This record gives sequence, structure tokens and C-alpha cells, in this order.
Amino acid sequence: MAVKKLQYFAGGKWLDSACEKYMDVFNPSTGEVIAETPCCTSEEVEAAIKGMLAPKYRDVEMGKAEVRSVFKLSSAGTIAGCYITDGKITRNCKIRVVRDGIVVFEDEISSLKRFKDDVKEVATGYECGVGLVKFNDIKEGDILEGYITEEYKD
Repeated sequence: MAVKKLQYFAGGKWLDSACEKYMDVFNPSTGEVIAETPCCTSEEVEAAIKGMLAPKYRDVEMGKAEVRSVFKLSSAGTIAGCYITDGKITRNCKIRVVRDGIVVFEDEISSLKRFKDDVKEVATGYECGVGLVKFNDIKEGDILEGYITEEYKD
């Protein structure tokens, strides 16, 4: 059995082979090598196929905040005065605005403040001010759900 690293042409470009073990196929009458076939284990083939698949993503809930008051500022737009009811809200979270049990909008946080200080995160039981990038129609009683999107493999 010969051990070689071969490349193959697929999808308009050259790719490395899924495994490095090849067996020579001989012509019985002449004794010359006519082909090389891969000798891959099922784990090697499965790993190669998984590497070619598109990644899968899921949303992981970080926390929830209840909007208790709304402030309209000429410089910063609309700021939601919130109370964190569950988990924590971080600056890199994406936000779902939920009104009467229906998701109204999904947006990113433009500002997260506690008193006058910019903060990275606010935990359960604390109050904060949240500004959103694109959405300004925040009303008292809305729920802001913070989540992050992560990649996972089966």
C-alpha cells in the first residue's frame, strides 16, 4: 500500500484529498499501476464531509429586560429605561423587542448605560438604559430579549 498526498479537482478548484492512504490498482496482465483508490476509514470520510457542510447557527438567550420608562433625546434617539428581570444583558447582545407576546423588531444595542456610565453588562435585578441602533418605537411594558447567535456542529 502506497502512502501519498494527492489532490483532486472539484468545484472548479484543486482540493486536498480527504485521506492520505491510497492503494495501487494493478493491471493483472501487464503488472502496471492503472489507478490509485483511497483507503479511508468511515471516520475520515465523515470528518471530510462535515468540513464541507455549511455551519449551523442557533440563538442563545442571554436575558430579559422590562421597559419601565422611555426617554426621547435629540442627540441619542430613544432610550429605554429597563429593569433586568432574567439573566443579563451585554453590550454585544442582539435585542428582540417583544410587545404583547409578539416580536416587533430585532436590533443591536447602540448604548448600554447604568446611571451615566457606559457598561459592558447589566445583571438581574439592576436597572439600565438601552439604546437601539435602528428602532425608536419603544413603549413602556415592552420586553427586550437579549440573545447571541453561536455556531454549532452536530
